[in-house]
Amino acid sequence: MSIVLPAIILSAMGAAFGVALAFASAAFSVKPDERIALVRGVLPGVNCAVCGYSGCDAYASAVAAGAAAANLCNVGGQAAAQRIGELLGIDAGNVAVKAARVKCCGTDDACGVKYDYDGIESCAAASLAQGGPKACVYGCLGYGDCVKACIYGAAYIKNGAADVVASRCAACGMCVKACPKRLIALYPVDETYAVCCANKDRGAAVARYCSAGCIGCKRCAAVCRAGAIAVRDNLATIDPLICMRCGECAKACPRRCIQRFDCSLNRTSVLLP
Repeated sequence: MSIVLPAIILSAMGAAFGVALAFASAAFSVKPDERIALVRGVLPGVNCAVCGYSGCDAYASAVAAGAAAANLCNVGGQAAAQRIGELLGIDAGNVAVKAARVKCCGTDDACGVKYDYDGIESCAAASLAQGGPKACVYGCLGYGDCVKACIYGAAYIKNGAADVVASRCAACGMCVKACPKRLIALYPVDETYAVCCANKDRGAAVARYCSAGCIGCKRCAAVCRAGAIAVRDNLATIDPLICMRCGECAKACPRRCIQRFDCSLNRTSVLLP
């Protein structure tokens, strides 16, 4: 009897506490915002974080709460932004259409090598050995880490260097993260001309090991009527906000490392020779 009574009391107390907790949970519960699920259903689910949030769930929550714009999803594009705007009753604005571009023209034909590499076929692994076997420590190693990261089949390796079929690119940024040399970036498709090189060595050194590398000769800057080109740290850069898209810089470049991008496609652009 001395054991049964305390057990009954404890059971009664547990039942009472359980009923109280259930009541409190029902009384003070916060109903989830149904709009979050609606917005999340529109997003592609790639979780690329290019929007600035950790993934599609976090971005959907921020958009539903009014803390983020509805046009930040590159992968979903304008269609997703428009649908989100309809669901939330807001003006989503326009999505800046972007595509990945590789800032290197150092193919096997153009760039020499320092040594024979016989390790793991990975750019990240190869770059740990003196920056990789390519003579240019800034250049593409061509082992395809970006290709493996691209779920859209837009990135590929040709003649030892990476390139992107921009019409397939969803601007998710996975290839950007995968490149250990930081050679890939997302650019607006209307940025017609770009310097496809990241080498900051002096021109004489670049000329010895890469026939496609920028040598900082400033010929492009000399012919640019808009003043859109500057040469800093031995490397030319083009300001897209000033560029007139005349193409004179590409004609003047003796290394052919200024490339033109065709922006006529609806989705993105295609790199032309």
